[in-house]
Amino acid sequence: MKSAAENLSPTRVKLNVEVPFDELKPNIDAAYKQVAEQIQVPGFRKGKVPSRVIDQRVGRGYVLETAINEGLNDWYQQAVSETGIRPLSRPEVEITEVPDPSATDGQLAFQVEVDVRPEIELPDYAGIKVDVEAAAASDEDITKALDELRGRFGTLKPVDRPAQADDFLTIDLTAKVGDDEVDSAAGLSYQVGSGTMLEGLDEAVTGLSADEETIFETKLAGGEHAGEAAQVTVKVTAVKERELPEADDDFAQLASEFDTIAELRDDLAKQAADARVAQQGVEARDKVLDKLVELIEVPVPESVITEQVEAHFNPETGGHGAAEDHDTEEHRAEVLANTERAFKNEIILDAIAEKEEVGVSQNELIEYLISTASQYGMDPNQFAQIMDQSGQVPMMVGEVRRRKALALVLGQAEVTDSEGNAVDLTEFVRPAGEETVEEAPEEAAADVIPSDDPAAAKF
Repeated sequence: MKSAAENLSPTRVKLNVEVPFDELKPNIDAAYKQVAEQIQVPGFRKGKVPSRVIDQRVGRGYVLETAINEGLNDWYQQAVSETGIRPLSRPEVEITEVPDPSATDGQLAFQVEVDVRPEIELPDYAGIKVDVEAAAASDEDITKALDELRGRFGTLKPVDRPAQADDFLTIDLTAKVGDDEVDSAAGLSYQVGSGTMLEGLDEAVTGLSADEETIFETKLAGGEHAGEAAQVTVKVTAVKERELPEADDDFAQLASEFDTIAELRDDLAKQAADARVAQQGVEARDKVLDKLVELIEVPVPESVITEQVEAHFNPETGGHGAAEDHDTEEHRAEVLANTERAFKNEIILDAIAEKEEVGVSQNELIEYLISTASQYGMDPNQFAQIMDQSGQVPMMVGEVRRRKALALVLGQAEVTDSEGNAVDLTEFVRPAGEETVEEAPEEAAADVIPSDDPAAAKF
């Protein structure tokens, strides 16, 4: 078999494939056997009908067509392997030449057009410079953390005054659509300002005392009337405020392993500083990726992006779907931009991973599986089984590999904060406890999983 690739654009290729008759013949023989199992001819057992009789009954042309259809995908895959292209879309096939049905020589020729992953040129990405916000924890950060901790040990006490922000209320709700009562509930607990119930509820209850009520307009959030405008009557039956314990040594001993409030504040300060460093790492990571996208030109296959956008808005095509009022010109433009950006991210990070020979250890994949399973509220073993059965493990390997490639670039970046200080992101790039190949060469080398998976990265 001969194959050659012709570049139609940076993201689209035409394959020209020629299959000589001697390579086509095994498929023809298999097609005769297949047809023999499908037809019944008096005087011959099923599956034992001679070729000449099949030619008389159904025609050699039909057999040849069956042979080509059965072998086409294998020849296409062989051409993909020979030419080294990396397809992104479904192939569009056109058969340009077939052997004469009555001959015993000739060839099959066909052309395939398909979108492919573009080849890109990587610049020198070592030493990319980015600026991030300073990370020093302020007194406000420490006080906020201490107040949150005190809140966990707080108690609620009734107050005889109008409700205000952060108060805890007991309320009754009645909803009407027109003149019809569609829902009601009594004795609900609600914290003013949390925004966890109905739009407009915070404004309605603020200023109400116990046994006072009011009516406000809103859109219902659930049930058979979800999305409909309704008049809601809310009655406050109790107003309570949270009373926080004193921030003293007794509280430190109650809420932590420390003996004094000073020790507890020092620990909260360290936690706040660590959190700020993590924020710096996230900010630096995003800015490094932005820089890479600015530096590297990535051709985008329009048909692939369009298909993904349509899948987003149309559930029947395999996407998540979108409510009709969300399928707007503005929303489509946003989804299009996000899809194109995700594609560029993927191509760039895959290229870096290939250049740097980035692999994924089994421990890294397991850690990622556990983390992803927790996001879905699933048991990790059950989640891993589902991913394996659906063939999604290579996609997940590819995603972990891209994250490692980005971390590698981030580790080489020059990061400074808004005050001009150099930022050390070592612990962010390589979390504490992670082994490198140098630290555990035998175990790490044994567990490396190579990947060139083209699945879209999720950032």
